[in-house]
Amino acid sequence: MSSKPSENDTDLPQNDPPCGLLRRIAALLYDGLLLLAILMLAALIVVIPLGAEVPSGNPFFQLYLLTVSWLYFALGWRGGQTLGMRSWRIRIHSEGERPGWLTTVARFLAALLSWVCFGLGFLWSLFRKDRATWHDLLSDSRLTVTPKRQRKAV
Repeated sequence: MSSKPSENDTDLPQNDPPCGLLRRIAALLYDGLLLLAILMLAALIVVIPLGAEVPSGNPFFQLYLLTVSWLYFALGWRGGQTLGMRSWRIRIHSEGERPGWLTTVARFLAALLSWVCFGLGFLWSLFRKDRATWHDLLSDSRLTVTPKRQRKAV
């Protein structure tokens, strides 16, 4: 379920080098800070109307925050990059196109699995020539590094 590339995205990163682990982690830290702020706002939306009545262990509240987290990443991935990925010149693609909604769900859940296994899914990339992590493999998507833009002389 991939969407069509836009006019300025016709050359999605088919031949760009795969993204390495350190660059992934740097982008993830950047995205993590942004996501933390979004989650605080999302929690306020629920907590303020209910007072402090929502226990942090409430499964519906946890599912709500997990859904907000997925939406942050899914919207970024569907656009080709999250803000952290843009900062580190990382692009995501699935079969040469931007990932579809089902791909984002698979990628998000597989990334959670990678973290639950103490980051083993991320470390997996160190032993593969294509630098693919578990969530790359399970969602059939890839992260690549885009080349730096050349500045034109005036």
